[in-house]
Amino acid sequence: MRLILALFALTASPALAAPCGGSFTDFITAMKAEATNLSPAEADRFFQNITEDQKVLQSDRAQGVFRKTFTDFSRSLISQNRIENGRANAQKYAELFQQAQAEYGIPSGILLAFWAFETDYGSFQGDFNTANALATLAHDCRRPDLFQPQLLAATQLWQKGMFDPDTTTGAWAGEIGMVQMLPADILARGVDGDGDGTVSLKTSVPDAILSGARMLHDLGWRADEPWLQEVTLPAALPWEKTGLRTTMTGPEWAALGVKARDGNLANLPASILLPEGRKGPAFIAYPNYSTLFNWNQSFVYVTTAAYFANRLNGASVFTPGNPDPQLSLEDTKTLQEKLKQRGYDVGGVDGILGTNTRDAVRQEQLRLGLPADAWPTHDLLEKL
Repeated sequence: MRLILALFALTASPALAAPCGGSFTDFITAMKAEATNLSPAEADRFFQNITEDQKVLQSDRAQGVFRKTFTDFSRSLISQNRIENGRANAQKYAELFQQAQAEYGIPSGILLAFWAFETDYGSFQGDFNTANALATLAHDCRRPDLFQPQLLAATQLWQKGMFDPDTTTGAWAGEIGMVQMLPADILARGVDGDGDGTVSLKTSVPDAILSGARMLHDLGWRADEPWLQEVTLPAALPWEKTGLRTTMTGPEWAALGVKARDGNLANLPASILLPEGRKGPAFIAYPNYSTLFNWNQSFVYVTTAAYFANRLNGASVFTPGNPDPQLSLEDTKTLQEKLKQRGYDVGGVDGILGTNTRDAVRQEQLRLGLPADAWPTHDLLEKL
């Protein structure tokens, strides 16, 4: 099951090659002209069978899975079978993961987590025609600046014999292979891990794992540092200091009464995460955690992936606590509308509790004298 929300290109995006919307035929003609790496005959061949895919647009608009709470989302993704398969793959490819750690500084748990969540360790990599998916999203007016360069990058992969517009398949958003990378990222960061002279993220585990490791390295991963750690919190913690906007060192958090459930707090800049408010699970997040948002922008996805990496390394199951109930979809939209009316940028009225909405909630909780843990409640909604 494809779960990624939005994987952003890591290469610089050129100006839009073609106007979004309008005639799809005219759009393809404009994209042919922009594919300056191709001769006219090659451009005709590459684009000749590309069509618009309405199922891609439906998938892009329907991402309700990210409305789940962290507890529900993590339980839906992390099964005992996935844990056992992850540990088995860690043993099977031990030398490969050691190479990824040595060359790029990426620990096996993080790579296994993305491998598991993206494609269930390569067992299902998506059945959307990738060229159609990229063209559809490049033509759509929601994110053409992301997908038009990706469509052009696919033409370069085709020239290298690494892409077939008629047969290459993947996720609805155009990502390819076991760790689901976009064409521009494959061009820039693809690694021939098995030494066969080509990069195949669909069929080669070494290529996929080392390419994913290189990508995370380039995103800014810091070698030999932690990423996420479960903590216990004192009842009197200044809740307004929680959230990704505030960082203090591990010892500074410890001085406020924050304790690691296992081990010690690292002497690194860190933030306190409360995915479901002060009554729910609690974590301390280090710089590497924030790096993962460059791979995926969903708060619950990133937090679950980071936590799953710890579970694969033997960490205990997190303590769920007893959080206040999550607002319904309609109530969350109402909340976002009210926050917009007060001048907050909530990133769209979509019913998803993203970073912008959480930040706005925290500010309103402070204004109203409520515990500022960024978790919206019915009490807050009524006061607004």
